[in-house]
Amino acid sequence: MNRLTMTAIAGLLGAMTLPVMANDHTVISTDNIDWGMLNPARGDASPKAADLWGDRTKDVATGMLVKFKKGFSSPPHIHNITYRGIVIEGLMHNDDPGADTMWLPSGSFWTQPAGENHITAANGDDNLIYLEIDSGPYLVKPVDQAFDNGERPINVSENNLFWLNVDDATWLKAGNAQISYLWGKPDAANGSFVKLPAGFKGTIESDSALKAVVVKGSATYQWDNQKTLTALTPSSFFSSDTQGKHVIDAKTEVVLYVNSTGSFNVK
Repeated sequence: MNRLTMTAIAGLLGAMTLPVMANDHTVISTDNIDWGMLNPARGDASPKAADLWGDRTKDVATGMLVKFKKGFSSPPHIHNITYRGIVIEGLMHNDDPGADTMWLPSGSFWTQPAGENHITAANGDDNLIYLEIDSGPYLVKPVDQAFDNGERPINVSENNLFWLNVDDATWLKAGNAQISYLWGKPDAANGSFVKLPAGFKGTIESDSALKAVVVKGSATYQWDNQKTLTALTPSSFFSSDTQGKHVIDAKTEVVLYVNSTGSFNVK
């Protein structure tokens, strides 16, 4: 399908749903996610998983989605690498096997250090997280291989986030946008939540690589000066490897998880 035809369809439907994977940017809508099994050896008992970027089976940084059925509870286990988790849908618990249950709702954040014994459980009708690693592969190992890598876990419920506005954060140029910093350093790798109000029409601009996952809300998306529109809903993904503008038209309040290799601006 040529670009003219795709653009014409976008005009009729309001937004494209086809995935876009170009040299300088990527856009994946919710209905174009390619699902598989997180642990194929467990068959139907395995959570479903989909790599949005990277490859969880290789020694590379990766961002993936993981789906859990209601009532899922893993046996105690460890991972060979540290990961970060973002709750997109449902209720999630991730802690030591003996810890009291603390259900984390959509918009919550946690970290799981490599080598630490823990369980993961899900209690929503539908449960979906975004899981991110800085190196791979992503492996599940038995607790008799546990070790202390010096890190400590973090669990931050959505209602305990601290939001900054344009008066508090230099990265914000748009009056009603908000940001909540989660990890990293502004001039290096970092992660944050960005909240855009309903009716927001603006850009996220970066001079370096940037990746973003929709946690809440709906919007339309354009890359730089291109005309193609993509519908964004929870679990949608967009990224860029070069300087450019991510143009966003928020239909509702939108929360994004943004992973950046440097600073960015919301305008």
